[in-house]
Amino acid sequence: MTLLLNGEPREVEATTLEQALAELGYAGKVVATAVNGDFVAVRHRDGVTLHDGDRVEVVAPMQGG
Repeated sequence: MTLLLNGEPREVEATTLEQALAELGYAGKVVATAVNGDFVAVRHRDGVTLHDGDRVEVVAPMQGG
């Protein structure tokens, strides 16, 4: 299926957000996620089923001051 990952189309085989993150190289990384504009907490990622055309946002925290 095709997802829009941070605005860019990406093909994935995954069916859940957690699987998609692993497939896209985010496994084990600290990131914030949203699907179609709704924040998804880490503990809920395995229960979020993805559909063709979903918008997935992945944001890594930044250090600075």
